[in-house]
Amino acid sequence: MSGLLLRHARLGAAVRDVLLAGGRVVAVADDLPTARGLDGLPGGTAVVEMDGATLLPGLRDEHVHLQQEAENRRRIDVTAARSPAEAAALVAAAVGEDAGDLLVARGFRDALWTEPADAAVLDAALPGRPVVLVSADLHTAWCSTPALRRLGLPEDSGVLREQEAMAVYARAGQVSADVLDGWVLEATDAAAARGVTAVVDLEYDDLLGAWARRARRREGGPAVRVRAGFWEDHLERVLAAGLRSGDPLPGVPDPVAADRVRVGPLKLFVDGSLGTRTAYCHRPYPGVAGPEAHGVLRTPPDRLEELLRRAGAHGLDLAVHAIGDRATAIALDGFAAAACTGRIEHAQQVCPADLPRFAELGVVASVQPRHALDDRDAADRHWSGATGHAFPYGALVAAGAEVVLGSDAPVAPLDPWDAVASAVHRSLDERGAWHPEHSLELAVALAAASGGRRAVRVGDAADLVVVPEPPADVLARDGAAGLRATQVLGTLVAGRWTHRSASLG
Repeated sequence: MSGLLLRHARLGAAVRDVLLAGGRVVAVADDLPTARGLDGLPGGTAVVEMDGATLLPGLRDEHVHLQQEAENRRRIDVTAARSPAEAAALVAAAVGEDAGDLLVARGFRDALWTEPADAAVLDAALPGRPVVLVSADLHTAWCSTPALRRLGLPEDSGVLREQEAMAVYARAGQVSADVLDGWVLEATDAAAARGVTAVVDLEYDDLLGAWARRARRREGGPAVRVRAGFWEDHLERVLAAGLRSGDPLPGVPDPVAADRVRVGPLKLFVDGSLGTRTAYCHRPYPGVAGPEAHGVLRTPPDRLEELLRRAGAHGLDLAVHAIGDRATAIALDGFAAAACTGRIEHAQQVCPADLPRFAELGVVASVQPRHALDDRDAADRHWSGATGHAFPYGALVAAGAEVVLGSDAPVAPLDPWDAVASAVHRSLDERGAWHPEHSLELAVALAAASGGRRAVRVGDAADLVVVPEPPADVLARDGAAGLRATQVLGTLVAGRWTHRSASLG
């Protein structure tokens, strides 16, 4: 069995040698070749001189949408738009007379706009053109009238939300599965270059089939471990196949690829999002009346309990999207009633009385710290009076909850250093930290981004990342901005390089 010897790696305060073999860390010692004798190392062991570079547990992104991430890299960017007219103008300026048949743009945030998005605005700026704009939070699709006709949708305001919006995204792609698979695999390469060793992919698609296909496309599979989630409309097929979370995906003969790509959780939705004003909250949204004044309840409590109970009994992990404080309470109630555990995705608002319930029920808080920074102004407007329990990472940790970090890419950058920096210092600009009482200590944030691992230890999976110096030194010297810009020298998954800079010998 071949191995890899990392010589002179910094582990905390010490510089030591680390031996990897069989996909695991098998030894940590001073001067391993002398201590064990070269004959005692696995045959074919490669040696890499680390020169004091810091070795850390591999980083994880616990919530991504990799297909949207891959497609967004190629879409027109309208994130700078401060009004519908500006968004339409950015699209018009980015295309020529011979642009493709269906234009797709991304990134609009209308939570602070004074005028609503409307098909008429796109029709005026891009007459006759089918145009679809994907909101930054992935919960709203804004279409021109020709796009509505193309997609067979009613010709109205052109604004679709929640499940209807996500169905539009799935139909708006114009490339073949082969091209899209290549883009997604490129996105995993980019993630590995930032130290990511594993992701939970919660895309709206047949992810089990798509990831089996992608794993067959490349020797060794993707550059990161993938837990491929699935939505409620795929549950019956998964149950009929007898699949359980953690199982290798069927139809992947390459053992390395099969190890990397496995069945993930069932994803369920309680509510929508803050950006779309569909997060389900105790307080009504300012200026909103009627049945959706408090947001949108996508899955009623009795149905949620039924799904949790059934899926949990069949060995499936459970990921429940809940953003508003009312939705979070319903999700926790569902786990309690179904007598099972799982994760709440986002938990952007949590009533203080619900904080200890995460630990009591064994429910993990899967959060995305960059959202607190991107949405602080929207929260101040639409959650006025309730921001003290918004994005409450520090309070969750203090209450004993297990917290894991992600990006919700492409909603936020697929970059764990950005997530960690955002959790540590809740600001992106010259303003002070927003609700700093909910910041995380660096060591806590790093563990939350590393699957709970706080050090490289014998017996652990050899999922590792190499950086030039300890993150604590970077934070002390350069602040959160320096932490966000951390250089990644190398990334290993099961002891195999998925990213390696030329500076590593």
